[in-house]
Amino acid sequence: MATKSKGLGKGLGALIPLDELDVKSEIDVNKKTSSPDMMIKISRIEPRRDQPRKTFNEDKLQELADSIKRYGIIEPIIVQEQGSHYEIVAGERRWRAARKAGLKEVPVRVKEFTEQEKAEISLIENLQREDLNPIEEALAYKTLQDKYNLKHDEVAERVSKSRTTITNSIRLLNLCEEVQQMLINEMISQGHARALLSIEDKEQQYNVAQRVFDENLSVRDIEKIVKDMSKVNKQKTEKKLDNEFIYKDFEEKMKNALGTKVIIKPKDNKKGKIEIEYYSANEFERIAEQIISSAIESQV
Repeated sequence: MATKSKGLGKGLGALIPLDELDVKSEIDVNKKTSSPDMMIKISRIEPRRDQPRKTFNEDKLQELADSIKRYGIIEPIIVQEQGSHYEIVAGERRWRAARKAGLKEVPVRVKEFTEQEKAEISLIENLQREDLNPIEEALAYKTLQDKYNLKHDEVAERVSKSRTTITNSIRLLNLCEEVQQMLINEMISQGHARALLSIEDKEQQYNVAQRVFDENLSVRDIEKIVKDMSKVNKQKTEKKLDNEFIYKDFEEKMKNALGTKVIIKPKDNKKGKIEIEYYSANEFERIAEQIISSAIESQV
């Protein structure tokens, strides 16, 4: 199990003091500017490949770029040196906005972190700004869990969330891809998504999700649909079991009558096939003659 990193459960400030990084807002002209370690060419800075946030709101990014043009970057971007370039640990949104604003250089603060610390910092920074969509958030938790062999309560401690929140978030990844995308696009809510998890069949899950969007269904409506589907599925299962019992009974009767193994393979309630086994040419002739004789007698 991975060793616990220092104090991440207390928030991002445990690793990066909040006087060095304002995680609540990108630009605050009323607070004192933190002094950067240096100015670096923006072309030498790269985002982390496993950054939790995959999408950026272009309108808000443009607003930040406009603010940067007017006031500059108030808080330095936190980076770690990686050979000939610098990797962003916190502040990718500022970096993207600075590029939009046409800046050639940006203020940075250079620090050293472990891979686990960088992953946790990126996640916490985005969570504290509420920038991640539900699926990005779930994927980030799952990455922390899998990559560092953490339990849900350990992930929860590191990001200052409850264990239930982590568990419910990760469960969203059990939704089919189409429903996940609907959640990302805000066509359904997280409440809808959690209710849809009760539907195991992915096609049915997507169909109900479409109804949620088309008919403006509530979470309670989904719960009722799921309950009705469960009743229908239960009835189908019971009918299937009844049919299986009937087929087994006929198999036994035909086996006794023909003196060999008989298998009934139903395709549905109306179709299927009967397999009669034989183990020699003589046995084949005996069985065939027996069936033919029985058919002739039934016609007389």
